[in-house]
Amino acid sequence: MALLGPPLGLLWAKTAPTVRYVIVQGEPLLADPEGQGPIGVDVRFALIALVAGLCCGAAAYAVGRRFDDVALLLGLVAGGAAAAVLAWRTGHMVGLDGYRDAVRHGRDGTVVEGVADLRAKGVLVFWPVLAVAAYGLLELVFRRLPSGDGGEHGPGEADEVGGGEFDLQAAPSGGDVEGPER
Repeated sequence: MALLGPPLGLLWAKTAPTVRYVIVQGEPLLADPEGQGPIGVDVRFALIALVAGLCCGAAAYAVGRRFDDVALLLGLVAGGAAAAVLAWRTGHMVGLDGYRDAVRHGRDGTVVEGVADLRAKGVLVFWPVLAVAAYGLLELVFRRLPSGDGGEHGPGEADEVGGGEFDLQAAPSGGDVEGPER
């Protein structure tokens, strides 16, 4: 699952809105601090992580073994977290050298285009959380009911505790198991 991170990071870098910076005393400052650009970059990453998490959870449910759910869920969490971090770092690296060079050599008032940068780091948890949620939802919807006590057998039959060795019977009406009350 972590191997999906870098390609989706490249997708994020290519589809993220452009954010422009103005060089002031050698430091890049947002050209439009009230604009939608920085928020759009975070939202684009969140949407990619959301879709990837849902797909990974569904794929894990489809190919996963039913008797090892805990290990599968731990793998979804670890793999999703690693994939999200790799996607973020890979997407951020696209064009970073050119951006740093433009900032380093830019004069005051020069406008440069920034690289994809995640400001809302909380969206990194979208991938693992949605993967686990998708798996859990599919497990809930399509869960196979156990073939055990379905209620159609009487006491002492094969579906009882201990295979008939421990017979559970209801107490007779009107009193205690040991006898009627006086």
